Formats: sequence, structure tokens, C-alpha cells
Amino acid sequence: MARPRRIVLVRHGESVGNADDSVYEREPDHALRLTERGWRQAEDTGVRLRELFGHERISVYVSPYRRTHQTYKAFHLDPRLVRVREEPRLREQDWGNWQDRDDVRLQKAHRDAYGHFFYRLPQGESGADVYDRVGAFLESLYRSFEAPDHPPNVLIVTHGLTMRLFCMRWFHWTVAEFESLSNPDNGETRMLLLGDDGRYTLDRPFERWCIPESYGDHPIEWPCDDR
Repeated sequence: MARPRRIVLVRHGESVGNADDSVYEREPDHALRLTERGWRQAEDTGVRLRELFGHERISVYVSPYRRTHQTYKAFHLDPRLVRVREEPRLREQDWGNWQDRDDVRLQKAHRDAYGHFFYRLPQGESGADVYDRVGAFLESLYRSFEAPDHPPNVLIVTHGLTMRLFCMRWFHWTVAEFESLSNPDNGETRMLLLGDDGRYTLDRPFERWCIPESYGDHPIEWPCDDR
């Protein structure tokens, strides 16, 4: 099995929806573009990625949303070194179709009170739903490692919640741990690094906004990079 040395997760650059949530009333979520600031964020991330990967091959998976495709385009990776696949299972959490701004703000307040993992958006998904499809994607990713010529790098261009749930599934974090973490900023990365012991560790933790409180008796472990 040719497991990659690095698995890099990237959140898309700032979108017009991040800058102005009223745009959801006029445009579907999947069609939203990057702002000028979002393009700059993605280009800056691309500089760091090109330095990181050098001349090594990369297996790339991109969410099917316009803002993630634009983010990947702004990386300016050498096309001779990459294998790119659009992966619908890495899409943003579904909020339904056309969205009313006031209703979205109300639903966000309800989700904050109820919990991001379990709260199911009307006509949309819960965090648990996204967790399930991220888990299905991971099964496919694991199988791809069986190819003896698998590239030494995996790059995943996706969304903030999806990044957290990917790591939750990979590192077997509890729901309480997940709920205590904030999304990365636009254009931010997190990297899973393969150690000499055959285990992956996270290069840096997600920002933690509260102390996780578990319903069980087992102690909660902070998702540090010594896993």
C-alpha cells in the first residue's frame, strides 16, 4: 500500500456569500464565486503549496462548487504533476435550495443552540449527514492507496465544516470534540503527516472555542498532533 506522506485539506477562499449573505437569495450556493480577496487568499495558499509539494506528484480532490474550483485554479499547480477529480461527497453542508437571509440567520442561531453535529437544517443536512458522506469518501480514498504508484501527496479543496468532519472521522474524535472546534478561515490549510510509526498526525489543531463536554465517562482528549 502506497500511503501518501501528506494529506492537505484546504478551505476555499472568501466567496461572495461569505462577504454578503444576502446573495443566497439570488444565487444558488454551489454557483457562488470568489471575491477579489478570496482570489488573493487562494493565490497566497498556492504559493505555499507549490513550495511544499515541489516536483512531487499530487492526487487532487475538489468539491463540485464554483468557489472550490476557482480556489484550486488559483493555486497554479503544475498540470503535469496533478491528477484532479471532482468529488461531490466533499461539497458544503446542504442548506436547501433558495435561502432567505433572515431564515438562514434564524437557523444558524437554532443550530448553535442545538449543536452543529445533530441539528438538521430544514430541506438540508445535519453535520451528522455530512459526516456520513465524508466517511464514504474516506473509504474510497483508502482503497486508492492500494495502487503502488499512488502519488505521495493528496490535496483536498473543500469547505470549513467538511474539513473538521474529515478530521473527526480520520482521528476518531468524539462529537463533543468536534463541537468544541471552529472552522478554519478562508484559504487556511490543515495537513495530515505520515510518521515513521505509520500513523498520521495533524500539523496544527483547529481553534478551540470551548471546553468539550462528553456525555460518556471516558475522558475527552484534545485533538493535538501527537495522535
